[in-house]
Amino acid sequence: MGRGEGAAVRVALLGCGTVGTEVVRLLTGQAADLTARIGTPVELVGVAVRRPHRHPWLTENFPDLVTTDAAALVARDDVDVVVEVIGGIEPVRTLLLEALKAGKSVVTANKALLAEDGPALAEAADASGADLYYEAAVAGAIPLLRPLRESLAGDRITRVAGIVNGTSNFILSAMASSGASYGDALEEATRLGYAEADPSADVDGYDAASKAAILATLSFHTRVTASDVHREGMRSVSAADIAAARLLGCTIKLLAICERVESNGGEAVSARVYPAMIPTSHPLASVDGAFNAVFVEAEAAGQLMFYGQGAGGAPTASAVLGDLVAVARNHVGGGRGPRESAYAGLPVRPVGDVPTRYHVDLEVADREGVLAAIAGEFARSGVSIAAVRQTGGAAGDRDGDPGQARLTVVTHSAPDAALAGTVAALADLDVVLGVASVLRVEGLGRAVSALGMPG
Repeated sequence: MGRGEGAAVRVALLGCGTVGTEVVRLLTGQAADLTARIGTPVELVGVAVRRPHRHPWLTENFPDLVTTDAAALVARDDVDVVVEVIGGIEPVRTLLLEALKAGKSVVTANKALLAEDGPALAEAADASGADLYYEAAVAGAIPLLRPLRESLAGDRITRVAGIVNGTSNFILSAMASSGASYGDALEEATRLGYAEADPSADVDGYDAASKAAILATLSFHTRVTASDVHREGMRSVSAADIAAARLLGCTIKLLAICERVESNGGEAVSARVYPAMIPTSHPLASVDGAFNAVFVEAEAAGQLMFYGQGAGGAPTASAVLGDLVAVARNHVGGGRGPRESAYAGLPVRPVGDVPTRYHVDLEVADREGVLAAIAGEFARSGVSIAAVRQTGGAAGDRDGDPGQARLTVVTHSAPDAALAGTVAALADLDVVLGVASVLRVEGLGRAVSALGMPG
């Protein structure tokens, strides 16, 4: 049942950092427009922060709204919607569950919480009839989650793959454009404010894995958590890897890949995050800097790409306000937003069973029989070689020791576990002096050229 005509939708805001400050600015600065779009005013009734002295703009302009008691703010009888931009797991989980159980709708940007405990939040919302919206949790201002769960609700999504972390993409783009090392590119990202003092969440793939879990859950109507997502970071990507990718007509991106795959005669979900080579002909390859882009494939709609600012205060606040407008309209009209859809309940397939391709750089002894020994190791694992390239080669010393060469092997598609096992076996060969680099090669639905050979 809708609210009385003209009754304001009253909002409590938890957190007022970079994103929260922009939310306050938009809510107050665009009040008249929001009222016209919704049909009733939206009133900010409180902002909870831990340390008010760290928010001088807020305390100077809205002193009556500031509180340090988030739990009391959430429990207020006059609050209709709780907007959360604090981040982290606790105490946020408890606060949002209390709000939902009390019938108060929630708008959150908290990807980590949704990836870990999204089902509990969804169940609480369903039980009380409240709304749970979280567009800002993935890809900032890019309208992505709503199309997945609403616009494409009548279609069958087969793959969602993309660049969902701006920091990692900035670093890899800088390495590709300037030849910089990983360390130098990270230092530049930190200087410009793209990387945190501790960049682990970004460069080790934790941030992207949380987002992949949310994307897989929505796309495949299956509950997928962050622990279900195979995760590898990008710290080991080197300038030599970037150059090797260029030789293949590829570039390197930290990808989140969620797709339907076959498993034991049925369907399963694969969700994984890792750095991979992708062909420069693919639209994702041209996404540079701190931008995000997600490529969606569906049976009827075909291929769709969503691109834009994936982070930052204003872009993320834009997504938060979009959700808030939707929730407020539901309050006014008596409607409800989309419920959780987890009817499919597909199993999550281990990454070891998922077919992929590898690009392997080996330091080898430059002598007769090396290639045969390496090819034999691939054959024993049932992995087919697509192309081999040898570079370098240094003369041996006077005592007859062989020189060294760099051998690059690109494989055809094979189970990831078989490829990983092959690389481990190669490292034990006498003729292999070291495994310099291992990267996956992802075609993402397009043919991949491997050292001039068809993919």
